[in-house]
Amino acid sequence: MDYIIRRLLQSIIVVFGVTIVSFGFQFLSGDPTYAIIGEAQGMTQEQVDAFRHTMGFDRPVPIQYLDWLSKAFKGDLGKSIYYSKPNTEIISQRFPATVEIAIFALVLSLLIAIPLGIVAATHRNSFWDRISMVIALIGQSLPTFWVGLMSILVFSVWLKWLPVSGRGTFRQLILPSVTLSLYPLARNTRMIRSTLLEVLGEDFIRTARAKGLKPGAVLLRHALRNALIPVITLIAIDFGSLLGGAMVVETIFAWPGMGTLTVNSIFAKDLPLVQACVVFLAVIFVAINFIVDFVYVVLDPRVRLR
Repeated sequence: MDYIIRRLLQSIIVVFGVTIVSFGFQFLSGDPTYAIIGEAQGMTQEQVDAFRHTMGFDRPVPIQYLDWLSKAFKGDLGKSIYYSKPNTEIISQRFPATVEIAIFALVLSLLIAIPLGIVAATHRNSFWDRISMVIALIGQSLPTFWVGLMSILVFSVWLKWLPVSGRGTFRQLILPSVTLSLYPLARNTRMIRSTLLEVLGEDFIRTARAKGLKPGAVLLRHALRNALIPVITLIAIDFGSLLGGAMVVETIFAWPGMGTLTVNSIFAKDLPLVQACVVFLAVIFVAINFIVDFVYVVLDPRVRLR
């Protein structure tokens, strides 16, 4: 319980820090009024002042922040200037699309990374080990935007197997998910191989083998379970990154998720919506890591003693 309480307090501090940073960014260039309306061409000074008053920018910054924070705790993240809708309503419409692509990409990466990592570790320095590591190295080296563009060129333009963009069918989900899963697939393969090799050299693995357990039981029940504990952290980070860092992939494939919403709101100078997206994704990321901390307690009893 002490461990969970400490992690909860740390999570709250992180979220609080993110709110301060995201709110303060809009004041880096001075008065955010002109950042939103540009140079105010065609507007009188009275209209500019009226807009500033409507947005609350004429009040002291600490007062603005405390007012925004109190509303955020109640679930009110402000109103979008571009869409003229509450930001929570817009995010609730876009977030399921990002969750869909993130879950599919994460599951796909794990379904490939875990077997590749196991094969590479159990057949060390073999042909299969080298092939797995080459695949992992290529996956970590290729830029995501390049993979996405090449996937469109090959599978959509040349072969005409899959649609270029949009959301609604499973075929439209394949290309963006595969593109998004490539980097975590490669990194997790290398991590699983490394941790599994380390665990296979431990004394309790030799003891299990000496007791006459079958190789499969030793690998799955003893070695793999312990090897996956550090990988769980990467999985949590991957999922949080897929939710918040899918901007490039969503933009390339015109996927209507949080990534495209954030990019479009930046181009539209919709600062309240940008701020809401940043805070929302940060809270999701912190919540996922907090859940993983709790899973650690279940999987590794040593954590309870910290």
